[in-house]
Amino acid sequence: MRALGGRALTLNPVARYMEGMLAIQKETSWAFTHGVPILVTAVVALGCSIVTRVLVRRFRRRLEGSPSLTQELNLQRAATLANALLATVVVVIWVIATMLILGQLSVNLAPLLASAGVAGVALGFGAQSLVRDVLSGFFILLENQFGVGDTVEAFTSAGRVSGKVEALTLRITTLRAFDGSLSIIPNGNLQLVSNHSRGWARAIVDIRVAYGEDLERVREILDELFEEARAELGDWVLDGPSVLGIETLGDEGQVIRVVAETSPSKRADTERALRERITRRLAERGVRAPTD
Repeated sequence: MRALGGRALTLNPVARYMEGMLAIQKETSWAFTHGVPILVTAVVALGCSIVTRVLVRRFRRRLEGSPSLTQELNLQRAATLANALLATVVVVIWVIATMLILGQLSVNLAPLLASAGVAGVALGFGAQSLVRDVLSGFFILLENQFGVGDTVEAFTSAGRVSGKVEALTLRITTLRAFDGSLSIIPNGNLQLVSNHSRGWARAIVDIRVAYGEDLERVREILDELFEEARAELGDWVLDGPSVLGIETLGDEGQVIRVVAETSPSKRADTERALRERITRRLAERGVRAPTD
């Protein structure tokens, strides 16, 4: 019994040693089989996140453009786009990395994917308008269709809305109308937007003159006036003003049209200034209006 007991005692340390070696071998095998892929997946996800941040930063600098009067608006637009793009890509990267890591940990992903699929379908039906608004806002900012400070006329599913853009986010556009009312429009509802603050605008002024007036004399009077108006109006007028010709012939008189290319924000001001000057000059020179 002692011998057997002594033999058993001598074998216990060996057995324990062998068991320890087997455990170490299993752990080493698991580390190479699963641990290394998990580590590689995490490192690749981290690297992709860093590369994405660098690329988005370059994209943001490109959107910001060169310094200008609208630099502050460009910075706001670039920051909004860059943050949205970065957040979306980083979330996608880490969702994929998490699923790969869970697969290496022998977690059954089928129930998780099924639940995520059902939740995605339900969320998709419930958030269709939200997704549409965000995507529309993203492309509005990306394509720089209009920005804060622009005067626009928007045609929506609820009707026509016009005013000055006070705020623009991925989801909504805020317009301040001329009468002061504030309209908040989901970007997905914008069907057509006319931007009155880009490039140039055309000022149109119609002058009513009585029949019997010498049109060549009227043209000479207007050309003389326009020479003075160009110096007075300054940067408002880009080209013109000039007499386009007779627009219509009415029962009481004839209508002469005057046009001028102006800065977009100064079209209405230019039209008012030209009407005032033309009316006063024609009255001074004795040109009769149809009501005289």
